[in-house]
Amino acid sequence: MTNLPPLNTDTIWAILKEEIDDATVNQLVWHYLGYRYDESTQSWDTSNVAEEWREKYPEPPDFIANRPPTVQLTRSIPKENKQLLKEKLGFKGYKIGEFGPRQTRRATAANWLLNYSKQRTSNHSC
Repeated sequence: MTNLPPLNTDTIWAILKEEIDDATVNQLVWHYLGYRYDESTQSWDTSNVAEEWREKYPEPPDFIANRPPTVQLTRSIPKENKQLLKEKLGFKGYKIGEFGPRQTRRATAANWLLNYSKQRTSNHSC
């Protein structure tokens, strides 16, 4: 997971435009949740993962294929940051008939990553 794209608006747009594959989207979210794969033990190190994630998902979940972990992602975004895609990027959403659960989950992952980035930036500016 060392070849992940940088966490910036270009990457967020690439997720929304489906220019980044689902596996990489998952790996980005896993990385920022704190999951690390330990090659020597062939297992996931969850020591940096928040307890609510670690308990429910001892191995990182597939956010694109499965709804429950995506719902948990959504719930973990503070209310004031739920519309970041629209507010910060001007993302108008997908057109009716041109999206399904997969695109919706990708948008949730993108919004979560944008929220993570915003929180990290604002925490460093104190």
